[in-house]
Amino acid sequence: MKVNDYVLGRGGALDDLLATGFTHTFGSLAGNRALVEWLRDHNAAACPADRVHFHGFDLPTEMTSAPNPRPYLEHTRDYLALDWDIAALAGPDDDWSREEAVLDPACSPGATPASDRLRALADDLLSLLYVRAPALITATSRESWFRAHTHCTAALGLLRYHRTAATAADLRTRISLLSAVRDAQMARNLLDIRHRESTRGATLVSAHNLHLQRPLCTWSSPLTKLDWPSAGSILTAVSRDYFFIPSTTDALELPTPPPTTSWHLVSPKLLRAAPPRPTPHPDRGYFPLAQATIDTADAILQITDTTKTTNDLKDT
Repeated sequence: MKVNDYVLGRGGALDDLLATGFTHTFGSLAGNRALVEWLRDHNAAACPADRVHFHGFDLPTEMTSAPNPRPYLEHTRDYLALDWDIAALAGPDDDWSREEAVLDPACSPGATPASDRLRALADDLLSLLYVRAPALITATSRESWFRAHTHCTAALGLLRYHRTAATAADLRTRISLLSAVRDAQMARNLLDIRHRESTRGATLVSAHNLHLQRPLCTWSSPLTKLDWPSAGSILTAVSRDYFFIPSTTDALELPTPPPTTSWHLVSPKLLRAAPPRPTPHPDRGYFPLAQATIDTADAILQITDTTKTTNDLKDT
């Protein structure tokens, strides 16, 4: 929401936005800086109907931590003008955000009586948003109502995630469950975004291929193999206008692909997966395009020079 405010001409300094408006450290990427600058300039010269909005749809989690849902609940509470002491139930932020709270079920606050009470309160808040929607939107605006709705659903997503982190199971099962909760929330958020943007044309979505692909997500390592429903598989099942375009890039500094690899935008039906290229950076999570991903795609985008793309964006 901070990024959306900025590209629509509101908000504070760009550096502060990049530090706090993106999750997963994506604000540190030069391409994202160029993107929000370009969108702000574009919107400044466009009529209201042609302005581009910017929505986040992932959970505000990192790889091994998830924040306290308190600020999201408090925003919704304040919008509804309620006198509920959420901070006392939520407790210190570190109890939720420390790595142990996700990695060790015994340290998770997700299955405590206080967390159960917070989930009940979040559900009550969401119900009240709808019950009072006519009066609230008249007194404020549709944008303010949707902002409160986004905060509330973010809190519910985090509470579900923390509850799953408290599951006493082997690590493989827990990672699959947490990943499934994350992708399910991404799909729910995208449906909400499409509802808001349905009269303004198509919505371009950017995320890792694994999240958006139609097949299940699969993560293999020498020790284990994980799978869970991707956000794309959920959207394909419940939506009639979902199109999936996986992308590949040279940004991982992989070796030159074999001659049999296609570098053109063609119908996926004409492509066959090439052998995976070895990566000098295994910690970066290289996931090659699997045949199942190609077979269920609507098109494939190859980004061959990310530096040139960024510079071109600045000059456009």
